[in-house]
Amino acid sequence: MIGAAVCECIIYDAHSLKEKRAVLQRILTRLKQKFNVSAAEVDYHDVWQRTKIAIVAVTAARVSTEHELQNALKLIDSFPEIERTVTEMEWL
Repeated sequence: MIGAAVCECIIYDAHSLKEKRAVLQRILTRLKQKFNVSAAEVDYHDVWQRTKIAIVAVTAARVSTEHELQNALKLIDSFPEIERTVTEMEWL
């Protein structure tokens, strides 16, 4: 089962693209190290305080995929410098 979570986020303390990318790099690296997922910024590349992150997981069962994606979203929520606003889930 393939599951994708796409979430829009706000980075309030970013005052430049460099600061935004530093926060994103930490989050994306931690996601890839800790969970069996692929993650990338997919929109708002040139906006300082806004981003859209896509996370994709592939497992044998939908329950496992959903569990992996939920854990990845919890990790994003654990970072105080970023706020997740809108999240969409897709299943293939």
